Amino acid sequence: MARWCYRHRLVVLVLWVGALMGLGAAGTAAGTHYSNVFSLPDTDSKKAFDLLVKAFPERSGDQNTLVWRVGEGSVRDAPVRQRLEPALREIAGMRGVGEVISPYAPEGATQISRDGRTAYAQITFVDQADAVPKALVQDVVDLTEEASGDGVQTEIGGQAVKRIQEPPLGTAELVGLGAAAVVLFLAFGSLFAMVLPLVVAVFAVGTAMMATVLLSHVTDVPEVAPLLGSLIGLGVGIDYALFIVTRHRKGLLRGMEPEESAVNALNTSGRAVLFAGGTVCIALAGMLVMNLRFLDGVVIATSLTVVLSVLAAVTLLPALMGVLGPRVLSRRQRRRLAADGPAPAEASGLAARWSAVVQRRPRAIGAVALVVMVALAIPVFSLRLGATDQGNHPQESTTRQAYDLLADGFGPGFNGPLQLVADGVEPPAVEELVERVRGTEGVAFAAALPSRPGSGLTVIQVVPTTSPQSEETDRLIDVLREDVIADSGEKVHVGGVTAVFKDFAAVTSERLPYFVATIIVLGFILLMIAFRSIVVPLTAAVMNLIAAAASFGVLVAIFQWGYGTELLGIGKEGPITAFLPVIMLSLLFGLSMDYQVFLVSRMHEEWVHTQDNARAVRVGLAETSRVINCAALIMICVFGAFVLSGDMEAGMAGVGLAVAVALDAFVLRTALVPAVMHLLGRSNWWLPAALDARLPHLAVEPADAGPDEPTPASGTAGPKAGSVVHGLVHTGHGEPLMGAVLTLESPEGAQIDRVVSLADGSYILSAPEGGAHLLTVTSPRHEQWVRHIVIGDDPLVQDVVLAPVGASR
Repeated sequence: MARWCYRHRLVVLVLWVGALMGLGAAGTAAGTHYSNVFSLPDTDSKKAFDLLVKAFPERSGDQNTLVWRVGEGSVRDAPVRQRLEPALREIAGMRGVGEVISPYAPEGATQISRDGRTAYAQITFVDQADAVPKALVQDVVDLTEEASGDGVQTEIGGQAVKRIQEPPLGTAELVGLGAAAVVLFLAFGSLFAMVLPLVVAVFAVGTAMMATVLLSHVTDVPEVAPLLGSLIGLGVGIDYALFIVTRHRKGLLRGMEPEESAVNALNTSGRAVLFAGGTVCIALAGMLVMNLRFLDGVVIATSLTVVLSVLAAVTLLPALMGVLGPRVLSRRQRRRLAADGPAPAEASGLAARWSAVVQRRPRAIGAVALVVMVALAIPVFSLRLGATDQGNHPQESTTRQAYDLLADGFGPGFNGPLQLVADGVEPPAVEELVERVRGTEGVAFAAALPSRPGSGLTVIQVVPTTSPQSEETDRLIDVLREDVIADSGEKVHVGGVTAVFKDFAAVTSERLPYFVATIIVLGFILLMIAFRSIVVPLTAAVMNLIAAAASFGVLVAIFQWGYGTELLGIGKEGPITAFLPVIMLSLLFGLSMDYQVFLVSRMHEEWVHTQDNARAVRVGLAETSRVINCAALIMICVFGAFVLSGDMEAGMAGVGLAVAVALDAFVLRTALVPAVMHLLGRSNWWLPAALDARLPHLAVEPADAGPDEPTPASGTAGPKAGSVVHGLVHTGHGEPLMGAVLTLESPEGAQIDRVVSLADGSYILSAPEGGAHLLTVTSPRHEQWVRHIVIGDDPLVQDVVLAPVGASR
């Protein structure tokens, strides 16, 4: 398929452009129909909600609250009324506004605070917040601002108002793409190579978002789903293309023709991308175990984006490679290739030196990495799930100001009143229940609202003394359900937004262990099949749990404890959104699997060649850490940019995933995982023979062929086990020595093999058979090193220490 896409690149490009434009036109014409379904079946709040919808179907529009407060006097004073009443009448006359209940009208008499300084008007639009035109909302906000002044502060809150406060659509994505472009340019040094991953990600995310818009008309898709889909899509889309483009550039630098290099890149790294994308989708599908309707739409949006990212990487990317040809390399690289010929494939630089350090000091490095992760994970023990509201918005926003004015004037619980829905309860029993509720600790106000004749329902409005997000309000709901209502013996359900969110958080916490167990088991099985080992997937599972705990610890410190929320511009601290752990764990486990596969597959390849665990871990880390770190930097940029989205949940997810990816790539995969694998030794690759015979064989990334295959001269290839000698060349101070020439000779003086040590000092020499041999090592400015060695059935490890010229050994 890669070859076909490369040769028919114009056809592929036309198909992708047509798909993007066609879905875009259809999505724009159809519009969005997102639905935030937080309520759960078989919960008390859901039963209350269903009864209210059945009895009052006309109350379906979005409700917003216009609040005003006077510095002196009363809101009943004539000058204040003269400022507000004309504005309220004008708002009520706007097309699209269904109802305005003024505190100056008889039905709104209770909408003035006891001290007379704060009042509010209830504005109900005809449509839900998503369908209310932004121009209409802006007109309402403008009138609110015009009514302010002369000692009167006016603010307005509500979901419709929240929508117009958000930054322009695509701001977070553009910032993330810009930051990713900088990282890619620094990594590749080529403008064309930088553009390739960005174009692939934009096409994948664009088609996925438009498809999600259309799907919102046939199934429940929450408002946050496309934002989360674009977040994960940009990250994996750029990273998947990065892996393939890196392999393609490597093939070109080693003398392959552009078409053969592209085909080889797709046949190797492309297979790994398919496996990685499949693991991410499996992790995302694990959310279905939660059996929450809200998450079903998230699974659809994110999984669709990942699938399209993989599809773009294996079809659109080779077509773009065909368009660019050798221009994927920078001009300097093309000139060097023409002048000096193909470049050797060898790990060098900081990555190779760090890998050697980890091999020498695995205990110290592993201990430091573990201490860092544990320290960051400590706050997770204070994790409290809940829901964000407008009290968590930035201080300067009008929604936050309206929230605070209502809390000051009517009490902190006024922003999240509870609704006790009594079904078929006689009036005397209702009055008795109201009195019992009023006498309950934590209740500021309770009253039965006028009921519709013949409905059989009575709604008791209960205002807590504490805010909707406080733990005291959660305890009050439990007391009302388990004590007050249970003792009354009546059929009464506790509803309201606060109760719905509490039930959602409770069900999420209850089902979360099953979800975590599911994705861990699935990941364990996949890695066990891929690497024929029990210890490697077990280590990966433990590392993923450590990374999750540390990332959630950082989330708790920032968003729940408030360390830096205002600095980040994401509002006031509060509980962690109830659905966020499920989404974050799915994405985190999927992305961690990608990095684990990329890292361990190279280690496994070296282990198969040499049967030497120390070398396998050292070479694998040296050759993959740079790409992993580059991919992680891109994801950190993309995820971190979603703080600018204006959405609290997306900001939490962006910060949490950025932290998780940073810890996973720079602490776990770069330090803790290789340190542990060095300590475990050969047991890393243990798999019972009986299990090995029954497991299917899955080639994550087949061995390279042709010009892209390492040669013995590079020090990276190895023959069959038992006919090699390998090790490290370093100075007396322990520094790895690159460029040392190692020669293996027979007892008769015939040269058997000759290699040059790599940047981390590693080398590998091959011999056709075991027995006695002579090993000679030379390097400029160092004394010659000569030893007689005996190669047996197992690979021989022979480290070499070279002394400076003139120094005694």
